[in-house]
Amino acid sequence: MPGTRGAVPVPVTTNSSHPRDLTREILSLLDKNPQLHTADDFPDVSQAEVKAALDRLASRQMIQYDTRDSENIVLTEEGQTICDEGSHEYKVWEAVKRKGRIGVKDLPNEVSAESAKVGQGNAFKLKWIKKDGDALVPLANEVEDKTRQSLLEIHEKRSLENTAILKEIVKRKLARSAKVITYDVQKGPRYAKEIPVEVTDLTADMLASGEWKTANFKPYNFQALGAPQNSGALHPLNKVRSELRQIFFNLGFVEMPTSRYVESGFWNFDALFVPQQHPARDAQDTFFISDPPSADPPRPDPPAEAAMDTMEAPSKRLYASASADSSSSTPPAPSKSEDTRDYEQYLSSIRAVHESGAFGSIGYRYPWSRSECLRLVLRTHTTAVSTWALHRLASQPRPARYFSIDRVFRNETVDATHLAEFHQVEGVIADFGLTLGGLMRFLEDFFANLGITGLRFKPAYNPYTEPSMEVFGYHAGLGKWVEIGNSGMFRPEMLEPMGLPPDLRVYGFGLSLERPTMIKYGVSNIRDLLGHKVDLGFIETNAAVRLEKN
Repeated sequence: MPGTRGAVPVPVTTNSSHPRDLTREILSLLDKNPQLHTADDFPDVSQAEVKAALDRLASRQMIQYDTRDSENIVLTEEGQTICDEGSHEYKVWEAVKRKGRIGVKDLPNEVSAESAKVGQGNAFKLKWIKKDGDALVPLANEVEDKTRQSLLEIHEKRSLENTAILKEIVKRKLARSAKVITYDVQKGPRYAKEIPVEVTDLTADMLASGEWKTANFKPYNFQALGAPQNSGALHPLNKVRSELRQIFFNLGFVEMPTSRYVESGFWNFDALFVPQQHPARDAQDTFFISDPPSADPPRPDPPAEAAMDTMEAPSKRLYASASADSSSSTPPAPSKSEDTRDYEQYLSSIRAVHESGAFGSIGYRYPWSRSECLRLVLRTHTTAVSTWALHRLASQPRPARYFSIDRVFRNETVDATHLAEFHQVEGVIADFGLTLGGLMRFLEDFFANLGITGLRFKPAYNPYTEPSMEVFGYHAGLGKWVEIGNSGMFRPEMLEPMGLPPDLRVYGFGLSLERPTMIKYGVSNIRDLLGHKVDLGFIETNAAVRLEKN
């Protein structure tokens, strides 16, 4: 019948061509006796095979059993050989006695090499034989093989009364102490001499005929482990990224659109007051795009504008007066038609602040190149997106908080803490009256949300921030302080060409997504976290969330 499960025997491995049906034997013994003891009734069957048969019957409530654990003395392979054939010293004595005289070099030919090596010394010690020149001759006419007798007792009783002899036997590795599991078995509430056929599937035919009413259905085993599922798993970077996004949202940040991996040199470097001769713009530090050879001058980006409008809408409402509140002094947010951005003027202002100085700065005083400015690069940081967002903010100057988490590219030498591509987490805070101390406190609070405390700050140089600081956190796995971020206050040479008011100051801070993830997951090599060397087992088994919250 389809969907049925009959008697499934548990075969026992034997030397016979016909394997034993252990389940049937257990049921037959219980039919004759109210109880059986596996140690007595199945002494030659392994514990694993006995347990499999008992579980098969117990799952059908045909038997019940109790487990008994005990410490027994069992023979090793060498001990069992001695138990069957005699001790090494007895074999040596027997060979010498039989021959009357055996040369020392000839003894391995009469007994095994192992018996000759071990038994000769023990036979001398027991005064069964002696050495006569280069030969062995017997001393005793009759001997008692006590070693074999002791092992026979261990084999029969699983113990030995003489503890001194037992200690010597264990020392010679002829026997060992072992945990032995045996079972006391009784009949169960559904005992039968034969395993009944069980129905595993309820079919339409059974419902139509009514056979289901009398069918013996196999009970569900809710203790059984399910089949392993080859399901997908989130990468630790995605988990930490999701947690970081939530932290930013909780702090009132707006996410910036970061869909472009390729940026022009203008947004990636020039607008950030990075001179065109800066080492970061060399081929050994930046990946340049050869086709197409150059980008358009800065211009409106409708897809990015639409995405930013959607993400920034809740923030704008905080600064817009309610239509029903005529007493509010907050002016309404400008509409899109009031967008005052002049991209050509912005490009000219950037050129001026680089070439001859502007907005109170003497600039870098070098011949600025428009073609160099428009070269295409794989973005080296998401600050290019932050620059675009701040330029957009200039048409509606107000306090704002922006963040982004996305991939960036740098032509770096790959090592345990550096990759040629990684993920950058960036935050920008624009407000009036900001100070460096406020930035340090904000970073301490921000990283505390990641469970990283005790930060260290080190003065640093960035072309677009002044003052600037590197942020360090301790990595227990590497046993050293690791740079986990960079920060500073954006320079006026970067902000004022955009059209932002001089008294509006901006914090900028960035960190890699990989470094905090390495610290939290105890990863010492960044290549084990991202790239072709990642262990998929680590991805599938890592914890869901590792970021502690205050």
